[in-house]
Parts: sequence; structure tokens; C-alpha cells
Amino acid sequence: MKQYLLFDLDGTLTDPKLGITTCVQYALAHFGIDEPDLDKLEPFIGPPLKDSFMEFYQMDETQAQAAVDKYRERFRDTGIFENKVYAGIPKMLQTLNARGLHLAVASSKPTVFVERILEHFDIAKYFKVVVGSELDGTRVEKDQVVEEALRQLFGGKPVEKEKVYMIGDRRFDVEGARAQGVESVGVTYGYGSMEELKEAKADYIVRSVEELRKFLLRGTEELQKPTSFQKMWQLVFPFIMFLLVRNIAAYVMQMIFFYAGGMVSGGEFFFLRDEEGILSGFTGNAAVIMEAVSYIAGVAAVWRTVKLVLETTSEDMHLSHLKQEPIRNYAILGILTACAVLGLNILLELSGVIQLSESYQSVQANQFSTNLLLGLLCYGLITPIAEELIFRGVVYGYLRRMTNLKIAMIFSVLIFGMYHGNLVQGIYGTLMGCLMVYAYEYFGSIKAAMIVHIIANLLAYGMRSTGQAVSGLVNVPACVVFLAATAGGMFLLHRQKKVL
Repeated sequence: MKQYLLFDLDGTLTDPKLGITTCVQYALAHFGIDEPDLDKLEPFIGPPLKDSFMEFYQMDETQAQAAVDKYRERFRDTGIFENKVYAGIPKMLQTLNARGLHLAVASSKPTVFVERILEHFDIAKYFKVVVGSELDGTRVEKDQVVEEALRQLFGGKPVEKEKVYMIGDRRFDVEGARAQGVESVGVTYGYGSMEELKEAKADYIVRSVEELRKFLLRGTEELQKPTSFQKMWQLVFPFIMFLLVRNIAAYVMQMIFFYAGGMVSGGEFFFLRDEEGILSGFTGNAAVIMEAVSYIAGVAAVWRTVKLVLETTSEDMHLSHLKQEPIRNYAILGILTACAVLGLNILLELSGVIQLSESYQSVQANQFSTNLLLGLLCYGLITPIAEELIFRGVVYGYLRRMTNLKIAMIFSVLIFGMYHGNLVQGIYGTLMGCLMVYAYEYFGSIKAAMIVHIIANLLAYGMRSTGQAVSGLVNVPACVVFLAATAGGMFLLHRQKKVL
């Protein structure tokens, strides 16, 4: 959350089209230029006037200054009030001010005009600092305006640029912010298009005053807190329902397979039989189908809750992820996931934990006795998607709204680790769960966590079930290399954006 907000005036706080374009029209008429279409004069809104007269009407510097003087002749008493505040702006400023944020105006318009406009619309009271250009033609460039606004806002103290947003509707606002090392928020409801703001590489882009309000207020919301019992019930109920329905579905599937096995002969792909051909159990192939169906049934039973929590979490995250992540970051995530899987598997092998856990060995023997394609479908796709919907979707989704982010992350991964029911998978699940929840927060989508989970399961299952386990790599140097690569990938992501 940023604490210092610099606002452009024209096209951001107010809609000045009529006043600016009619005054430009008035100035052009002085030079014998007739421009009846005010829409064609919209590019004058935002950038310095002198530059615009020179750019759009090929005036030299002397002519452009004369045009500015003529513009101000009409603007000073008439055009200045041919203006209106965008709907929702006063309420947004009031809320931002009440939440303790420090507001300033940084405009290319002369300061004296900016102050009169703010007073006229009764919004001057919300700003600690108001900075514009000077009537003598100095401080007209946006980076100069931003620099002076920051100097005044911080009162001579060191400027904390990481705590500042510059909000504006044109590329000049974005470029001015970048020149001063602060992040920019582009607004498309003004006079700059989405294309202009993207081309200028605005850090964030919002499409309405309401979206801007939510974006600037995120992290300051005063949520109605449920009681402790309500918190616990919201978290526990869908989780218990998932487990209950999953187990019931597994039992029903077992009965179906038992009945089918007794009705038919053969079927060695699914059934185990004694020497007399009597059904004595099920193969891993049957077990994996039962597990897949049970997971799907468990998620289906709580789908309405899953969908609701995912939508709520997505809305919360949306305003923190307006800037699209580059493709390279997804590549980094995939590579570091693979390195983490290899490094942790080697570490568990070297530590001897796998050999000490009979329960894990039993689970492993059952999983890897199945047909490879069935195993990959169930353990590499269905199971990770279902578990992400429950653990990152519901469990973490509720926790992140009930408590702070760090506590939500810690508790969600611990619950995920304990859920596995044995020491090896518990340790592995907890550590990989940290990466899954980090991916969810970093990319702002449950799909990122699912990708991590799917890659992890496919890689681990595929290697072990085909006999290409990490046996040839079980040594300390290999372990160090893979875990170091994991840490390096995390560092690369963290350097670009801090989640915590």
C-alpha cells in the first residue's frame, strides 16, 4: 500500500474539455486559424500548452508563447470554470484522506489556476500540497512538477519513492513519474487511451474512478470481522464436507468394483483373484480410478463454496495484479518448481526419511503399481487440481481474509502438510505448499498454484514410476545445485515484486 499519492488534475480529477478546448480555439483564432471541431483539440488536455501549440500547429517558440498568453486571456476568468469534477472523485478523496494517506496535486497547469479550480469544486481541503507550473513558463515539464511535489510533500525529509504513486491520464504523467523513480497509475476514463498508457509503460492501469478508489484503498479496508466461531466454521465446514464426501465416494466405488468383480470373470487389469478365480482384491488401476472419482465427488460437493471463495479472492487480488506478469516469470516459476522437486526428493533420499516411513512406502507401492497413463491422469492432474481448489482455494482463501498474509500462508501450508498423513509426504507437502501459495499470491491466480502442483506431481510420479528416480542423482552436490537453483529462481521473482 502506498501512502503518498500525487494526482494530475486535468483528465484525472476533473474533466476540463470545454474550458481548455474553447480557450485553445480562442487562441488559434487570434492567429487566423479557424478550428470549429472541439474534439480535435482534445490532445491539448494534459501536456504543456506551449509544447502543444508548437507540435500541433507548427508554431515557433515566440508564436507558441503568444498563443499561451492569448489562451490564458480567456481561461483566467471564463475557461477555468468550464470544467467539472468526475463523478466519485470527491468521495474517493475524502475516504483516502480519512484513511491517513497523504495527497498532492501535480499538474502542468499553472499553480494559481490549479488552486482556484480545487477551491471552486471544494476539494482543495483534501490536498496537503498543490504544485503546478509557473506563469513565467518555468517548471512546465511533468518530471519537474513531480519532483517539486515530492519535495514539498516530504517536507525536506528524504523522499521515500517506494511509497509514492503518480496518478494521471496521459503518457506525460507516466514519463514524469518514471523520471523521478516512482510508480505510475494510468487512468483511462480521462483523455489518454489504454494504448497510450500501455505504450508509455504505466505500472498500473485502471478504467474507472471506482476501480481507482479500490486500487488505492487496498490494504486499508475496515472489514467486518466474523466471530471466532464463524471463522472456524467457515474454514472447517467445506474441508470436512470434502473429506466426508470423498471417503463416501471411495467406499461406493469400492462396492461397485467389488460387485462388478464378482459378476464377471477375468478382468486382471482391475481385479486380483486367488487360484480358484475368486475376487480377492483390486489392482492399483482400480484403486487409482476410485481415488480420481472420489476427489472429483469431494470437490463437487463443496463447489459452490469453492467458487464463491475463489471469486472473492480473485476480486481482492485483481487490484494488486493490474500489471500483467511477463512470460519469462512463468518460465522462471516452471523451472524453479522442477528444481525444487528434484532437490527435495534428493534431500529426502539422502536423509533416510523415506526408508524410515513405512506408511509412505505403502502409499508409494500402491501408487506406482498402477498403469502409467492412469497414474499420470489421477496423480498428475485430477488430484493436484482438486487439492488446489480445496487448500489454496478454500482454506487459504478464507485464512487470507481472516488474518494477515504471513499467518495465512503458514497455517495453510501446515494444514496441507498434515493432510497427507505420513512423515515423508508431510514434509514434502509443506515445503512444496509454500511454493504453491507463493505462486498464487505472486501471479494473482489459482492457476499458478495449480501449475506448480501439476508440474511437481507429474515430475515426481513420472520419474519414480518409470524407474528413473533420482537414484543416479542422489548425492550432495546435485542436491545443492537443484536447491540453489530453486533459491535463485525465487530471488529473481522476488526482486521484481515483493509478495510479503
